[in-house]
Amino acid sequence: MEIVFSNVTKKFKDITVLEDVNITFNSGKVYVLVGQNGSGKSVFLKMLCGFYHPTSGEILQDGINYIQEKKFPLDTRCLIEKPQFLPELSGFANLQLLASIQKTIDDQKINETLELVNLASEKDKKYSHYSLGMKQKLGIAQVLMEDPKVIVLDEPFNGIEKKTTVNLRKTLKEQAKLGKIVIIATHMDADINDLADEVYEFDDCQVKKVKIGRE
Repeated sequence: MEIVFSNVTKKFKDITVLEDVNITFNSGKVYVLVGQNGSGKSVFLKMLCGFYHPTSGEILQDGINYIQEKKFPLDTRCLIEKPQFLPELSGFANLQLLASIQKTIDDQKINETLELVNLASEKDKKYSHYSLGMKQKLGIAQVLMEDPKVIVLDEPFNGIEKKTTVNLRKTLKEQAKLGKIVIIATHMDADINDLADEVYEFDDCQVKKVKIGRE
C-alpha cells in the first residue's frame, strides 16, 4: 500500500496550518511525526484519515482520492487526540459495539487484543471509571483489533506504564514487518529511537524529513 500527500495545504479561514506538504508512506515501515504542540501533526493525521479535507493538493491511497469520492480511506484505523467511548459501557462492551459495524472479528479477538494492551483485568469496568492510561489502552485496542493495513496513533503512550509501552512498541514494529503502514505522532524520544524507520518534523507550516542515526 502507498499513501501520497501531494502539495497538500490546509487552512482554517485565514490561518495556514500546513503548506505544500509532500510525503509518501509505504507498507512495511513505521513513520514517526514530531513537532511542538500546534505544529499541525493532528491536523495532518485527520486529513490522512479523511476527517479533514485539504484546502489544496490531494491525498491518494493506492492512487485513489477517497476525499474526492466522499469516502473514508480503506482499512485505516486511528487514535487521534483523546479517545472517546460510551461512558456507561464497559471497555469490552465498547469494543464489541465498534466490532459490530464491520463484523470482521469475534469476542475472542477482542479479548486477545485487550490482553495485548494489558487491559484484560479491567475489561468489565465502566469506561467512565477508567484512568487516563486505561483510556489510552482501550483506544489503542480499537485501532489494532481489526488488523488494519494502516495504523495511525497520536501520542499513544500518554499515561501508560513502561512495561505495556515497551510491549506495544514491539507489537507496532511487528505490524510493520507484516506489511502495515504505522504512523505515530509523538514527543517521546524513545518512540523515535525504538520505532522509527523514517521521521518527519512539523514546524512553521512545513514538514521535512529528519535524518536518523541508522539511515
